[in-house]
Amino acid sequence: MNPAQYIEQTNLKPTISDKEIEELIEQTLKYKFIGVCVPPFWVKKVKRDLLKTDTKVVTVIGFPLGYNRTETKVTEAEVALKDGADELDLVISTTGFKTNPFWAKVEIVRLAEIAHQAEKMLKVIIETAYLSQKEIKETALICQEAGADFVKTSTGFASAGFASNTTDFYAGAKLEEVQLIRNTVSEMVGIKASGGIKTYQQVQDFVKAGAERIGTSSGVEIMEEYFAMNK
Repeated sequence: MNPAQYIEQTNLKPTISDKEIEELIEQTLKYKFIGVCVPPFWVKKVKRDLLKTDTKVVTVIGFPLGYNRTETKVTEAEVALKDGADELDLVISTTGFKTNPFWAKVEIVRLAEIAHQAEKMLKVIIETAYLSQKEIKETALICQEAGADFVKTSTGFASAGFASNTTDFYAGAKLEEVQLIRNTVSEMVGIKASGGIKTYQQVQDFVKAGAERIGTSSGVEIMEEYFAMNK
């Protein structure tokens, strides 16, 4: 299994520089990742530099907390698509969901319509660290019903210690949560596992659990590990 077929090489650091963006582009060209995930500020440049490749340019909406007004996220999405984004990773409004799940559904519907009108894809980050297993299932179904193309586990920025349902401070992707989502939504809805995935073995495990995409900032290390194992 070539992990590049699953990896969205990611750099969403708030301090990311132009030099780091250039490095990200070079890495993507070298390893042929399926996607590269960058802040909205850099979408136009990255799209231009990867225009002749098959790599998808992915950006985030409402990142990293998700509690922006829906109208703000709509504008973010429209600008990102205009700049050349192929896929949008929307951070769900967790505060909206926990208050009334209908609000989260309405938001996803609006963003899905915008993405699909442009013939692009929408992934929804549900931030599993803040949800119980019951809420993960409910949110995943809302994503499916609202027209999301993918359910994504995490932003990578959350601290699970703030969640009332756990004392575990690891807030990244977990195999059991990916399996739970896979068993909840139809095969028409993809899963993107992200947060803390750093090895080739983890990529294999998450793909086996049901993930079709892997969001990671360790794509280079994973690819080098893969090549070393297949000499």
